[in-house]
Amino acid sequence: MTQTPENVTPRDVTPPQARSKRPRPPAPGLAPNRALLLGGLALAAVLLFQSVRVVPAGYVGVAFNKLSGGLSTLQEGVHFVVPGLQQLNLYDARLQEVTLANGVQDGDEGAINARSQEGLNITADVTVQFRIDRSKAAILHKELGRDYQRTLIRPQVRSKVRDAIGQFGAAELISTQRKQVEASVTRALREEFSRNHLILDSVLLRELKIPESVAKAIEEKQTAEQQVSVQKNRLQQAQISAQQAVVEAEGKAKAAVATARGEAEALSLRGRALRENPQLIQLTVAEKLSPGIQTVMLPTDGNFLLNLQDLGVTPGRGGTSGQTGTSAGNGAAKP
Repeated sequence: MTQTPENVTPRDVTPPQARSKRPRPPAPGLAPNRALLLGGLALAAVLLFQSVRVVPAGYVGVAFNKLSGGLSTLQEGVHFVVPGLQQLNLYDARLQEVTLANGVQDGDEGAINARSQEGLNITADVTVQFRIDRSKAAILHKELGRDYQRTLIRPQVRSKVRDAIGQFGAAELISTQRKQVEASVTRALREEFSRNHLILDSVLLRELKIPESVAKAIEEKQTAEQQVSVQKNRLQQAQISAQQAVVEAEGKAKAAVATARGEAEALSLRGRALRENPQLIQLTVAEKLSPGIQTVMLPTDGNFLLNLQDLGVTPGRGGTSGQTGTSAGNGAAKP
């Protein structure tokens, strides 16, 4: 058996075919270039990913260019923003609300404390609904920033509500002038919001509170006024009824006077006719006699109530003339 000496390098006994299949070591400088290329691609992918920004539905974006200091408004959708050079700020453009009320703490106070026209303490709970002006979002970002509710909306709401409440009395605020207060606050806030690139939707005056003692006094006063009003209505109704009775009485009196005047005139005319025509008296008496009377009692002395001769009738003793029978003496003839 042959042994190889220790100081002799063994010969490569690998077949030539096997030696040709072994991987060759990379050429010097090739591996760093490949790593640099892969790193560049990865960096580009990261930059591309960071540059694609989405403005969600209901929002508006404001892109700030750090190099030029310019601002641009981005609407809903996909936008490309240069990473590190442009900064995107999102603003909620949907309907928003701010509520100032008891239980809703905002700094040092919740509800709005105001004074009525007569100096009484009034507490108001108010909700304001608004939205930002999409077309002026960049100006809003520049002038007010993202904290515009604290710096603008809440102070303005308090101020305008206090001004409106101070124009009315406490009794008016809780009874008849509530809508006028809302209208006054709405007008003032709409003008202020418009100057600051906001759109006012509505002002909701949720509650107005006055001291309990004052509320009780106002309620008692209103009750008394209602009772007085009821009494006035009753008095007016009584006066109207009396006036109607007077009118009716005057009408009846005038009617009676007219009737009497007519009767008097009729009698006057009748009397004048009788004076001018005496025979009408006899004719009237004859008309009043019933046609059913067949016998008439006549005095013997010839003092006839009816002058039969004037009527065309010739009376005779014991005889009859026409439909009327006559008898002599003081007796009476039977039918």
